[in-house]
Formats: sequence, C-alpha cells, structure tokens
Amino acid sequence: MRPVERSELLDYQTYDERRPEIRERVLRAKKPRRIHLGEHLTFLFENRDTVRYQVQEMMRAERLVKEAEILHELATYNELLGGPGELGCSLLIEIDDPKLRDEKLRAWRTLPEHLYVVLEGGKKSRAKFDPRQVGEDRLSSVQYLKFDTGKKAPIAIGVDHPALAAEVELTSEQRAALAADLAEG
Repeated sequence: MRPVERSELLDYQTYDERRPEIRERVLRAKKPRRIHLGEHLTFLFENRDTVRYQVQEMMRAERLVKEAEILHELATYNELLGGPGELGCSLLIEIDDPKLRDEKLRAWRTLPEHLYVVLEGGKKSRAKFDPRQVGEDRLSSVQYLKFDTGKKAPIAIGVDHPALAAEVELTSEQRAALAADLAEG
C-alpha cells in the first residue's frame, strides 16, 4: 500500500478544528477492518486513512511542529501498512486482568507464528511479524503483522496455537474493505 505522505498531513491546530468530522470518518473506516477472533484477539487492519489518523492524533497530542518529529511519526506509522499484495494490521491481545495478561503473554509467546488468513481456495497465508515485539520470555500485547495475500482479499482469519485455536469467516463488508485496501496498493 502506498505510504501516507507528509503533504497529506494537517498542522495540529487545523486538524484539531476538523477532528470531529475526520474522527467520525475514520471510525467508520475502521469498523469493517476490526475483526475479533476468539475471546482475546482483535485484528485491526490498517489502511492509509487509519495511519494518517494515528499520525494526526500523535501530532495533536504531542503538539508536534518540528519537521523531524513529524517525519519520524509518519515513518513509524507507515510501517503498519502492507507492501504490494500485503495487508498490514495491528493485533491487540485483550486481557483486562494484569496478572492473567502477564501469564498468557508468557504462555502464548509463539502466537505470531500461528496466525494466518485464509484465501479463496483454502490457501493459508501466515503472518509476518516484528520479532522486536517478542521477548525471550513473553510477547507484547500489541503485535504488528503483515499478511501476503497476493492482492486477494482473505475470506477468513485464524489462529492454530494449541491454546487459542479458532477461525472466523470474514463478512462480505470486511472482505470488501480489505479488497479496496489491496486495490489501492
């Protein structure tokens, strides 16, 4: 997917003025890209709108005006986008209880290796993940993943980790949103 460019960003004051309408639009865009799998896993597939929104939110929150700081945020968040034929997503491991969360993040350390999307015909594409988010003894509760789909929207998403095995079929709205993102690439 084509990265967000610096010229697409508003200064934080202008963004703040337009934030309500921008936020509403981005939340609508996120809805079909948010996929729940089992009790604890939520995948949020990223696109140019969601990444631009995240950068703008950081600029607003931190009152960024220095060009180097803005470019750093832009580069960081652009990494969430998939390359040609890929879908990028953030995986949120959602466990409210801190003790249980710590226990599960240790037990599920190999989780990223067990995540996949299913393509038409049943082919599975495994997640590519950032090894910096997997420590020697535990996993980070937020993972950044990429799935090489060959420019085809997935039909399902799943996990085959022994403790979490699950698969969910994507709705037509979810498939259409991901197909649009791949077409934009």
